[in-house]
Amino acid sequence: MNNLPYTIVGAGAIGGTIAVHLHAKGIPVQLIDADLGHVEAIRQNGITLLTPGGRLVARIPVFTLDDAPTRITRVLLAVKAQATPAAIAWITPRLTTDGFVASMQNGLNEETIASFIGADRTVIAFVDLFADVIEPGVIKDGGHGGIAIGEYAGGTSDRVRALADDLAHWGRPIVSDNVEGFLWAKLAFGAMLVTTALADQDMSVLIDRHRPTMNALAAEVIAVADHRQLQLEGFDAFDPAAFRLGVDPDVNTRAIDSLVAWLATQTKTRSGIWRDIAVRKRPTEVHAQYAPVLAAAAEANIEVPYLHAMVNHIEQLERGEIEMNESLLNQLDPAVTR
Repeated sequence: MNNLPYTIVGAGAIGGTIAVHLHAKGIPVQLIDADLGHVEAIRQNGITLLTPGGRLVARIPVFTLDDAPTRITRVLLAVKAQATPAAIAWITPRLTTDGFVASMQNGLNEETIASFIGADRTVIAFVDLFADVIEPGVIKDGGHGGIAIGEYAGGTSDRVRALADDLAHWGRPIVSDNVEGFLWAKLAFGAMLVTTALADQDMSVLIDRHRPTMNALAAEVIAVADHRQLQLEGFDAFDPAAFRLGVDPDVNTRAIDSLVAWLATQTKTRSGIWRDIAVRKRPTEVHAQYAPVLAAAAEANIEVPYLHAMVNHIEQLERGEIEMNESLLNQLDPAVTR
């Protein structure tokens, strides 16, 4: 591997947070972003990360798509899921032959990445990061989450272990040959967080109030993952086994109690989906994240009515056809208990 710096494509919540921590560890890193205002703010003032423990400011080289380096090697892709095809098409002709791309994103993006650069140059990654861009050049980090990385083609490697070492300033990543199990577990947990964006209230409060709906959403994702014979991995305060249909109700209750309590400790109280709709007034990545789950469910003839309802409601909010209201969650709450 040559000595070119890490190139983070997408300097938003995930990419910006990772960049600051790489810089703090003394690892060379550069940022590329399409938001000209964000780029200019970073050029003028550095990128600022507001953490529960204090304020970190990093002076990091940052580029637009037009003035970016033409040769990049260790790429951490951190754009929204729906932007993946365009981003990887832009990256591919610039990527060195010994380079790789790691998907530090939400959703299942590795298949798209590998279709451009090959599975052998694709690193699969799981990132559970609670952060938001609150103004150009400034990111608020809501608290540490988990990271797992591995080879998309299978197994682990020296380059994955080196990446884990480089990311250790933020938190020690798990090097795993089952990152897919983390990603599908995150989709189950994420379905709950996404659905809280239907109302203007904190995630922990809404998950606690609407347990039947939250259970149903997670169980649908887990049913699809089980059909695919995936081994789901727990992370942070989420235990996927406790949300599978047919689990002991007491086990499920304790799991949701723990999850709600953990979310209540996070300084980020609303989801990024809520912020995209309510604050930034822009399309979310929900459709891109859950389209593969819905497609896999349809192929397996698994009914997922709550996932369909969640995606449809989010799209209606994006189009301005409905407004955030907890009545949407009340309507989703099933009449039967687990």
